[in-house]
Amino acid sequence: MTTALDTSEFVVRTIAQTAVDNEKYFGDLDSVVGDGDFGYSLARGFEGVLADWDGFDRTDAGTFLLKIAVAITSRIGGTSGPIWGTAFMKTGMKLKGIDEASNAEVVAALREGIDGIKKRGNSDVGDKTLLDALVPAVDALDRALSSGASVQDALDATAVAAREAAEATSSMKALRGRASYSGDRSIGSPDAGAIAVAVLAEKLASDWREHPPVLNRPTT
Repeated sequence: MTTALDTSEFVVRTIAQTAVDNEKYFGDLDSVVGDGDFGYSLARGFEGVLADWDGFDRTDAGTFLLKIAVAITSRIGGTSGPIWGTAFMKTGMKLKGIDEASNAEVVAALREGIDGIKKRGNSDVGDKTLLDALVPAVDALDRALSSGASVQDALDATAVAAREAAEATSSMKALRGRASYSGDRSIGSPDAGAIAVAVLAEKLASDWREHPPVLNRPTT
């Protein structure tokens, strides 16, 4: 049995370590039409999360995610900080006070995070941003969980959807962020944020298979 907090810890730690491990890769992707700082900014922000890991308030999953949001917003530079921070903040607000989240509640929280990104970045699907991978990924997760699939199968489906959608951004013209300044030159290479979402989704699926989160704290 796992709680919403166990799962949140697993997801955040996996995202943080993967962001640090892929600093150069994400930076190289961003440098094609962007300013190349995406990998560096993401890695520095999540390095701080890992360094302060034991100090975050774990009253419940929502509180934990809200503290993570504050940490990454203050440490991730450029436009990525507010975007990723907003995603964690909105997701955390939706899960605050919930000990054992249902599949529907998890999906609703993720969609709240997506809505936060859209508003903060004034962007939507089709603008060649991380949303072009994140939205299809959450849609796939929702479909899988709603059909009764196991968490592992749902995460696998999420990873496949994220990868396919991220690769498809190669044919798109960037309409937001620094990449939009390059105009038609942005066509032909994938969006760095979308690829990052795919990499993170794949890592979450593989890590869940190998080391799923377990309930390791006493219940009352």
